[in-house]
Amino acid sequence: MRTIDHHIVGLSDGGAGRTGDVFDPNTGLVQATVALGTQATLDTAVAAALKAQPGWAATNPQRRARVMAEFKRLVDANIDELAHLLSSEHGKVIADSKGDIQRGLEVIEFCCGIPHVMKGEYTHGAGPGIDVYSMRQPLGIGAGITPFNFPAMIPLWMSGVAIATGNAFILKPSERDPSVPVRLAELFADAGLPEGILQVVHGDKEMVDAILDHPEIAAVSFVGSSDIAHYVYRRGVAAGKRVQAMGGAKNHGIVMPDADLDQVVADLSGAAFGSAGERCMALPVVVPVGEKTAIALREKLLPAIAKLRIGISTDGDADYGPVVNAAHRSRVEGWIQKGVDEGAELVVDGRGFELQGHEKGFFIGPSLFDHVTTSMESYKEEIFGPVLQIVRADDFEHALRLPSEHQYGNGVAIFTRNGHAAREFASRVNVGMVGINVPIPVPVAYHTFGGWKRSAFGDTNQHGMEGVKFWTKVKTVTQRWPDGGANNLGGDAANAFVIPTMG
Repeated sequence: MRTIDHHIVGLSDGGAGRTGDVFDPNTGLVQATVALGTQATLDTAVAAALKAQPGWAATNPQRRARVMAEFKRLVDANIDELAHLLSSEHGKVIADSKGDIQRGLEVIEFCCGIPHVMKGEYTHGAGPGIDVYSMRQPLGIGAGITPFNFPAMIPLWMSGVAIATGNAFILKPSERDPSVPVRLAELFADAGLPEGILQVVHGDKEMVDAILDHPEIAAVSFVGSSDIAHYVYRRGVAAGKRVQAMGGAKNHGIVMPDADLDQVVADLSGAAFGSAGERCMALPVVVPVGEKTAIALREKLLPAIAKLRIGISTDGDADYGPVVNAAHRSRVEGWIQKGVDEGAELVVDGRGFELQGHEKGFFIGPSLFDHVTTSMESYKEEIFGPVLQIVRADDFEHALRLPSEHQYGNGVAIFTRNGHAAREFASRVNVGMVGINVPIPVPVAYHTFGGWKRSAFGDTNQHGMEGVKFWTKVKTVTQRWPDGGANNLGGDAANAFVIPTMG
């Protein structure tokens, strides 16, 4: 059986110690084991990072950008291998896996321009003979703790910007699908990244706590559930670290009466059920405005859901594949039962789905609820599966309040032909990312990704300039070169130091 080891410079014990099972979600069978590291494992990685980082920080940004460009070329050249490896451990179909990788590569493309974005500010003549300038410098060693649902994209979001800005980076990916992060680290090495700058440690909560407590790790980026995000934020900040911790979501799609319902239904099919709903930017709640809109939307959704094809990851005709493991399938099915118990109408029940020839796989059919209310726990919490809930709104103001008052504030979408309504909604809604006729409003890489409320802890977002700010610190220099040469080195009063606020 295949063994997935850490990617660490100088590690001598290999995969010795505790291990975890890595499943093939399509068959339900264990396909590999992954080493689960300890404090000593992390210490080895940190020691290598401490040795390598000063030299990497001193490398001029053009050369760092060239490594990024070569890495992108290598990933493009190996994308089929990476996508199949990703799908075999996560369960998403190949097309979704390629999208996972591509969205990560877009951040790498942004990082190829790092010489420009690292430029500081300069003021000539801030005072008599005084100039002021600033520079961005790396923090030292950063770490990323990433979830199972995007094993390529999110590690690349974090590591790309951290490394391009001159830091060393230690990645702890999900132990459920750890192979792609290791393969990406290998490709970074092939691209010319010095050893010790990017390392991968595997583990569970023991490794997470070791990262949060380690005195040499200056910053931690996390993506996962909100409860754990809050824990990571509090513990990391208490240890004196810079922390960004992205949590869960319950994204809403507002459907105005003038919306193109055929387009809405096509968008919902992918946004709610694609990747088996295992996306923090999925669209699991649809809010039709007005009873007429609700009835028409429901009528159009039913045949669209019936046409969804569930298949194994390599089925090119499948709309989505299995969820990641049996425990997650049970969790999603538990939420479906919770919705029934709370009084929501289960219009389509995806529980008990079996794929012929793959009866042990972790498959769930699509589910649809109607008449969901805001008092239901199944509405308040993130289900993270192929489940769509209809919450009916009386009017625009009612629809606006639903995502604004929800505990999560990651993403939201509005479907309308009315420019004024869209503009008003985007301005007033209490959510971090807004789509207008865009069901999954993930920003392009040179903008920034991040939610509000319990969807994010910390005040700096992922990638874009926000990412550069997170992974660097600003140093400001005030300088003066006195006139008069050597004769005035003794302190001529005419050259006395006067900053602008003093005179």
